[in-house]
Amino acid sequence: MTINGKLIKLLPYTRERCHEMYSHYTSDPMMTGYEFVYDHEMIDAMFDTKVCDQSRRYFAITRDDRTIGEIQLKHIDFEKLYGTLSIVLTDDSVKSKGYGTEAESLVLKYAKDELGLKTVFADTVKRNVRSKHILEKLGFVYMHSDDIMDYFRCDFYS
Repeated sequence: MTINGKLIKLLPYTRERCHEMYSHYTSDPMMTGYEFVYDHEMIDAMFDTKVCDQSRRYFAITRDDRTIGEIQLKHIDFEKLYGTLSIVLTDDSVKSKGYGTEAESLVLKYAKDELGLKTVFADTVKRNVRSKHILEKLGFVYMHSDDIMDYFRCDFYS
């Protein structure tokens, strides 16, 4: 399934796109203090365990046919009609341009209209002010925090 936006496209997340994403990925100090080192076998293992998991829906975020990130709905519960949003962009060169915001907006619409979900959860590292701002702009409401993370939810009403 392809989902077209104005700035980006969401495409099926293939093994090749996953490798493209992580071969260009630079860890964000806003998210972690660890430096990421690309490892082909590690990415294959991640793809096999996470991307192929039936409780997830993964998409490649693309711009001009280049993979600039990944976005997913994970922990989808089709009985209780909820899932959790997660997004990763490759590096700072694709941030603050509206690509992530549009990707999240498109996935929320997909969650509601295609999957029939009623609630989408999200979390972000406490110090990631940009992510919190985007979540709130998209209709997420702050729920609570722990030592590291802030937790949000977005409810869809018919």
